Amino acid sequence: MTALAKKVKVWFHPEADYLKVQFREAPGFMRATAHDALMERVDGQGHVLGFSVLGVSRFRKDHPLDAELVAEE
Repeated sequence: MTALAKKVKVWFHPEADYLKVQFREAPGFMRATAHDALMERVDGQGHVLGFSVLGVSRFRKDHPLDAELVAEE
């Protein structure tokens, strides 16, 4: 079995209680998801480039954020 390695960038902004994860660098825009704390960053074709989570500290170990990132077909 061959492992696929990808570079991921993660930023946490403690003052804003904001987490940003970037899978790849490309032009895109933020799009709302079904969860009010989660926004996904997508390109023009709807491919997920990353995501951000607002209010990170409210998600505790026993109550994690459970959400899906959905790429356009």
